Amino acid sequence: MRLLLHLALTTAIVLLSDVNGGSAGITSKFIRTEWPSIDIPLDNEAFAVPKGHNSPQQVHITQGDYDGKAVIISWVTPHEPGPSTVSYGTSADKFDFTAEGTVNNYTFYKYKSGYIHQCLVDGLEYDTKYYYKIGSGDSSREFWFQTPPKIDPDASYKFGIIGDLGQTYNSLSTLEHYMESGAQTVLFLGDLSYADRYQFIDVGVRWDSWGRFVERSAAYQPWIWSAGNHEIEYMTYMGEVVPFKSYLHRYPTPHLASKSSSPLWYAIRRASAHIIVLSSYSPFVKYTPQWEWLREELKKVDREKTPWLIVLMHVPIYNSNEAHFMEGESMRAAFESWFVRYKVDVVFAGHVHAYERSYRISNLHYNISSGDCFPVPDKSAPVYITVGDGGNQEGLAGKFRYPQPDYSAFREASYGHSTLEIKNRTHAFYHWNRNDDGKKVATDSFILHNQYWASNRRRRKLNKHYLRSVVGGLFA
Repeated sequence: MRLLLHLALTTAIVLLSDVNGGSAGITSKFIRTEWPSIDIPLDNEAFAVPKGHNSPQQVHITQGDYDGKAVIISWVTPHEPGPSTVSYGTSADKFDFTAEGTVNNYTFYKYKSGYIHQCLVDGLEYDTKYYYKIGSGDSSREFWFQTPPKIDPDASYKFGIIGDLGQTYNSLSTLEHYMESGAQTVLFLGDLSYADRYQFIDVGVRWDSWGRFVERSAAYQPWIWSAGNHEIEYMTYMGEVVPFKSYLHRYPTPHLASKSSSPLWYAIRRASAHIIVLSSYSPFVKYTPQWEWLREELKKVDREKTPWLIVLMHVPIYNSNEAHFMEGESMRAAFESWFVRYKVDVVFAGHVHAYERSYRISNLHYNISSGDCFPVPDKSAPVYITVGDGGNQEGLAGKFRYPQPDYSAFREASYGHSTLEIKNRTHAFYHWNRNDDGKKVATDSFILHNQYWASNRRRRKLNKHYLRSVVGGLFA
């Protein structure tokens, strides 16, 4: 046992040094054989329409409250409204409860959407498998989901991280590999369907196909949504000038539960994590609603209950790729000091169609008159990770800037997804998995050390107990 403890501790120290800096960054030379970056044809089985007249389709769920005891279930009926009722229970053959939702639709140019149903199912028990049924008669469909464990600092939980997915064969590879990961909830980093790459009625058609595409996962576990630039859909030539119109009609979020004034930025707590979703394409400078909301939300974070503080955004703050270089600088100037002050553990972003992980660094001393413009190692800063490599039709961003900046720990232009497996209040296991010619390959992995408990004196008394739990995870 002493040997195992020593091995685990040594491994943790080596890997954590990679997070905090002090070693040369890696630019992977791997070049993968990829499928063409074109969308899958609409008649492909990946977009199959369920059988039955007016059968519910595009089913997806997201967290419906602040603490994980509710879900919002969404679906579309293509021909007529039908019932907006969800029947649910803890048995596959008996639905003891019902909840009533709402139904709406929208137009985009000459496209008219199906009937979009959204139903809040609340008052759920933690750590419980629920079965649910939607639709009516022979056209009804049944699914299930698992609620998270109760809010607790030592609740273990596994998140998946996907960004910029789209609906190509590469997208399908990413989604299928993710579904084999054992993760329980997706943290989605924006740019969903890439329907804005189309024109006229095809925009709406490709939103529908994407909803059917991700249903295989999103109907069974929550996807925590954030919006990217491809959700804006500001298309004046079609007379469409309301930003995020399709996205906001189709993908609700529990923003009111965190006192947000917009579905585009909000927060949830799940298991041992406090997750904050920001909007890169909504006003965020000082005194704007998003800025005011984030200032108050960060004050509410209780690291004694939810020690893991995770931020999601679309545009990366630190990015050494030629694609979208420096686009996140304005948000860095607005929020980076807060991320350091509140010891955010990790910031996930998409947008750049490649993978990159930073060391813990900050650039707080830079301003327009000081000239101190270089990031420096900072143990209080987050790790910044770009996972914009879901597989969309725009292809990979294969041109990194050279020399590789000191803050960049690892970077590679390949498709894939990540997982963050929280083990307890002190440690989490992170993996980036490359889609290597159709096979899932764990390429970048490390142990993430919790920022709050790393600097908390009480942690010294807990080291022995939690190190044993980490060893159990390493050698399970």
